[in-house]
Amino acid sequence: MDCLYCSGTKSRVMDKRSSPNGIRRRRECLKCGKRYTTYEKTARDDLWIIKKDGSRERFDIEKLKKGVEKAFEKRPVSHEKINKMMNEVEEMLRRKGKKEIRSTVLGELVIKKIRKLDDIAYIRFASVYKNFQNINDFKEAIKEL
Repeated sequence: MDCLYCSGTKSRVMDKRSSPNGIRRRRECLKCGKRYTTYEKTARDDLWIIKKDGSRERFDIEKLKKGVEKAFEKRPVSHEKINKMMNEVEEMLRRKGKKEIRSTVLGELVIKKIRKLDDIAYIRFASVYKNFQNINDFKEAIKEL
């Protein structure tokens, strides 16, 4: 692991713990002495998303998280709540026991979770996910709330 400060290649693990994000390690660089935290997450590449056009893509929680975070931008919802929601979504997908999940199933799961947290983020996400074409699409979504 390269040091974030000096790019030194040798470090010493000061502390190691399990966390919801994987294994958390507190490291100390042997070159500059500064400390930093790293996370190790087990790669799970057994889940595929089938897109609307029929193409397949590996499930990437980070890609999904970026889209969700845009919906919550400048909203009073903590990153912890968003991360918890994303972890719940991933677990629900994996609990289905399927290797392939349709993007529509994923989208509906995410949009329901967002709706529970914040109405504005829901409208933002829905406008992209449901491909709103005009103001009437927004009005309909707001009526549903």
